[in-house]
Amino acid sequence: MMNTHLRTLAGLSLAASLLLLGGCKIGQLIGGMAGSAQRQGSTEFKPKYAKLQDKSFAVIVAADRSIQSEYPSVVTIITAEMSKRLAENAGSNGVLPAAEVLRYQSQHPGWVAKPLGDLAKTLGVDRVVYVDLQDFSMTDPGNPYVYNGVASGVIHVAEVESEVASEFAFGERVSVKFPDMSGMSPTQIPRDQVFSELTRRFIERSAWMFYQHEEPNAIKY
Repeated sequence: MMNTHLRTLAGLSLAASLLLLGGCKIGQLIGGMAGSAQRQGSTEFKPKYAKLQDKSFAVIVAADRSIQSEYPSVVTIITAEMSKRLAENAGSNGVLPAAEVLRYQSQHPGWVAKPLGDLAKTLGVDRVVYVDLQDFSMTDPGNPYVYNGVASGVIHVAEVESEVASEFAFGERVSVKFPDMSGMSPTQIPRDQVFSELTRRFIERSAWMFYQHEEPNAIKY
């Protein structure tokens, strides 16, 4: 009887150990699946500035001459793509076409010294989305052989109804990088691809501030 009883206890102990071990593995499996689902999912974000709703606007981009000299198309691309994204998503009632904004800038080089509230009146819009592009480069100075792309600046908004024309109603910094891996060279990624992706990331991050959107949880910028 004693031997039978001991064998029964040993069997129960072994079963409990196996169940505990199995439970740990099941917990790890469930945790891994949940983590994978989280990484593959997305999160919804509200706009940081929502007052383009039912208002007209213009996007205007300022960049240092050195940036425009090395990347002559960057101001045009950001102006056009930001205008398009905001017109499609921010609920505005009108946008001054990018071509008209760029024409105004070229014909009035002194616009940079004008208070943005006054600029909004001149352009005939309720809001000016002012993109101050402070840094745009694809490699470090003196090292054209390894990419280290960065695009950064401050996104401001001026409201035409503001009592103080020089005050901003909104301001937020944006900074993105590309490539995501270090040590990438022009033999591995074409220069045009780096320029396009760096510009796209900066535009997307900037535009997202103005409307509700979803961002992938695994996003790298």
